[in-house]
Amino acid sequence: MPVLEKLSGVGPPSRTDDQRRRNLSETLRCVVQGSGKISRAAIAARTGLNRSTVGRLADELVGGELIHEVGTAAPTRAGRPARVLAVSPRGPVALGLDVNVDYVAACLVDLAGDIRYEHVIAQDQRGRPMADVLNRVNHLARDALRAVAGNGRALCGTAVAVPGLVDLTGGVLATAPNLGWHDLDVVQALRRQGMPGPIALDNESNYAALSEEELLRDGESFLYVNGQFGVGAGIVIEGRLHRGQHGWSGEIGHTIVVPDGPRCACGRCGCLETYAGHAAILRAVGVSHPASTSLGLRPTVCLIRERAERGDATTIEALRHTGSVIGIVVAGCLNILDVDRVVLGGIYRDLSPWIAPAVGKEVASRLCRVGRPSPVVKVACHGPQAPALGAARSVVRGLVQDPVAWLARATGTHRPGPRRARQRVAGSG
Repeated sequence: MPVLEKLSGVGPPSRTDDQRRRNLSETLRCVVQGSGKISRAAIAARTGLNRSTVGRLADELVGGELIHEVGTAAPTRAGRPARVLAVSPRGPVALGLDVNVDYVAACLVDLAGDIRYEHVIAQDQRGRPMADVLNRVNHLARDALRAVAGNGRALCGTAVAVPGLVDLTGGVLATAPNLGWHDLDVVQALRRQGMPGPIALDNESNYAALSEEELLRDGESFLYVNGQFGVGAGIVIEGRLHRGQHGWSGEIGHTIVVPDGPRCACGRCGCLETYAGHAAILRAVGVSHPASTSLGLRPTVCLIRERAERGDATTIEALRHTGSVIGIVVAGCLNILDVDRVVLGGIYRDLSPWIAPAVGKEVASRLCRVGRPSPVVKVACHGPQAPALGAARSVVRGLVQDPVAWLARATGTHRPGPRRARQRVAGSG
């Protein structure tokens, strides 16, 4: 995941610090995945750590309000019942934001990855200054945080999804052609507007892929194909997002399909996006409303779906052709990546009854696999909220991987010690 700014300033870790970090992470992961039914003894058995070590680690996580004791489990042998650990109901929340072409969205999740708040505001962002758009995003974020402030939850970090190429080293949006934004420091702009806590920035398709919690948890490899106004992909290898050397992997929307084809928003000709993006599908199905592109993504997708469900031949053929073009590009990606699943998200999820079969057919006919079954083409678990949800869950995943940073912030010390007051959501910003 993109590197969130450190929650506290510390020097280079020692070997002991590294071991403690790994042990805390493993202990917390066991509780997060235990659904409130795991004891210290069970954690020790699962991790191989001795019980006294697990006891100290659990106490530290309880002190940081990441976990708490919820009762006792029935003993399996003579002795006292074991105390059961679960994710704390007063634990931190993570904020995911999605700045897209025709909407902005916010999503809050808890440490278990469960949604605590989500809201979408439809608004055409094209041609609007970044400062105006981010001001709306900041208000949306504040509304989200106020919604959970009464529960005393703290914000552990924010991740922002954008429809463009992101320089992961500096949190800079290199280019977002469909918004007309280039070389913009989105992270610094949000900080200037008072956005609290650490902030990360990444491409919307990468974060959308991270919303597929079940596949990630099982360590699956898959290609997440995300159709919005543009077309992008998130590449996941063995449960981990692959961003490439510069963070720009997955830009399949700008794979050239026809060299002398229509001009794309990126300035090149014949990109997949010009054949399978939102505007291209509208043209293909013959949507002639004079303000069709200003209607927004969801209304026009609903219109297309309604036509297909009525059996409109032009619409069905246009969607089949869209799926075929996507399938050609996806097959090329899979010949390189050698993964077993394709996940269709965004507008392709909504139109999957007509697009998915064509994608699968092209993939099956073009893939170089001797004696092996074709990859599974499936529909994404989440709709328009996927980028914001995946963004929020990426923050949680980072906290579970490194609880030390949170504990240092929550307790005001790098080692277990007296608990100190911490800033709550109600006072953020």
